[in-house]
Amino acid sequence: MDAVSETLLERPPESRVANALPEPILDGPPPRPLTSARVVTSLLVAGPLVAVAVFIPLGWGGTKTVWGLGMAVAFYLFTGFGISAGFHRLFAHHSYRARRALKIVLAVAGTMALEGSVISWVTTHRRHHVFSDRPGDPHSPVSHGTNAPTATRGFLWAHVGWLFASDPTSQTRYAPDLLRDPDLVAIDRLFPVLAIFSLVIPFGIGWAVTGTLGGALGVFLWAGLIRMALLHHVTWSINSVCHLWGRRPFTTGDHSANVSSLALVSFGESWHNFHHAAPASARHGVLARQVDLTATLIGLFERAGWVTKVRWPTATQIEALTAPVEERLPF
Repeated sequence: MDAVSETLLERPPESRVANALPEPILDGPPPRPLTSARVVTSLLVAGPLVAVAVFIPLGWGGTKTVWGLGMAVAFYLFTGFGISAGFHRLFAHHSYRARRALKIVLAVAGTMALEGSVISWVTTHRRHHVFSDRPGDPHSPVSHGTNAPTATRGFLWAHVGWLFASDPTSQTRYAPDLLRDPDLVAIDRLFPVLAIFSLVIPFGIGWAVTGTLGGALGVFLWAGLIRMALLHHVTWSINSVCHLWGRRPFTTGDHSANVSSLALVSFGESWHNFHHAAPASARHGVLARQVDLTATLIGLFERAGWVTKVRWPTATQIEALTAPVEERLPF
């Protein structure tokens, strides 16, 4: 076993917080008024769906749909890998080290997914790992119960409900490493600008290609709003679906589970059970026929020399984490 592989099962950044942090600790400036936060969150959650209903006649048919769908796929890949390979595996869990240029590109790409700024996203995610499915977890569905009636309420809470809660998490406590990185601090502050660019760029491309307002709105609809809404709900499904349904071949001590139907659209993030068993692993889909596109991308980066010290799991480590009896969660 080489030195890099041996680091896989070492405690990742978020687990080191647990020893010093028995419960959530909040500090820093007071959060924005709850009403203001809810307005912004409502626009991000419901805005794309409302806009789709209003503008769908403008975005369907002809050249604008072809370009819109093509750009939607391109933007989905760019921003989706920004979340999975960047926000999640690089910044939250240090699954590998990236050269500065790639680090910046991944941070910008994840920011343009409009799921929050890089430091706030990582902060919340690390807290989730520290208190997974226990009091203090910011978005566990299990807190509402796992029986059929309460599981529905838990699903809604873990999927979108938690976004409206006034429950800030300390960045100095959970992400001091990111706060020491001037590149990430700058990109974090640029979140509003990059969020606007994420929607303006598709509109501009649509205008340049079609030369019409209808064409620009069509590409904006597909590559901007629909792309954003789809990626949001795929990401939120990891919080909700993957903690209520699925298979648990690995021992984790929580309700994290694998959901194969989400594997492709989430780029391997839905192999959530192994991720909770070994959070620092650069690969989440470790069993036969488990496609993990993010791990494939990281492997390509490694061969190109753009990343180093990748924490690939070994067969011995996977076997050590395998549960004696695989569970399947009905809820």
